[in-house]
Amino acid sequence: MKTSRLEAFSDGVIAIIITIMVLELKVPHGAELSALAPLWPVFLSYVLSFVYIGLYWNNHHHMFQLTESVNGRVLWANLHLLFWLSLLPFATGWMGENHFERWPTVLYGINLLCCALAYYVLQTLIVRHQGPDSQLAMALASDLKGKASPVLYVAGILGAWAISAWVGLGFFVFVALMWLVPDRRLEKRITAQSGQSQSGSNLKSK
Repeated sequence: MKTSRLEAFSDGVIAIIITIMVLELKVPHGAELSALAPLWPVFLSYVLSFVYIGLYWNNHHHMFQLTESVNGRVLWANLHLLFWLSLLPFATGWMGENHFERWPTVLYGINLLCCALAYYVLQTLIVRHQGPDSQLAMALASDLKGKASPVLYVAGILGAWAISAWVGLGFFVFVALMWLVPDRRLEKRITAQSGQSQSGSNLKSK
């Protein structure tokens, strides 16, 4: 099965998730700048979740550029990822509305951990479907950030529960910043694959 419908469906769901999150930013009744002050926890939680959703969309897009076909297991694994991503607006809203209290922050971390595990399952099933010699498998040969992220999420969850919510948030922000650093592995493979396809097309035309 081709990947086009899966990608289009995923893009639509992710766009809806972002839309739902921004609706949590309620317009204040006052016209003074001070009226915005109570919104800062909600806004900060929205920014963090927006970055996370953007990171998942970006990595999902790059991964499927190196995915030639999907099967039923991959389709269900993709829905599994979208399920956990779709819960982020709830976890984000609860954490922001309660000014980063312990349990809302712990739940937010659990949500992020589940998203990371779901993405790993999806990635693993795609590699298994395409084989160990596929472009995606070779690009992911050394997936240090992917392996480190769940560990850091667990550390953040435990830190938020046992020490302070701000300790947990520190771990969650660190993971987001870690993934913001450009990872060229997939892009290099995509570029190389495009170059090979172009060369093949030129040879056929001759």
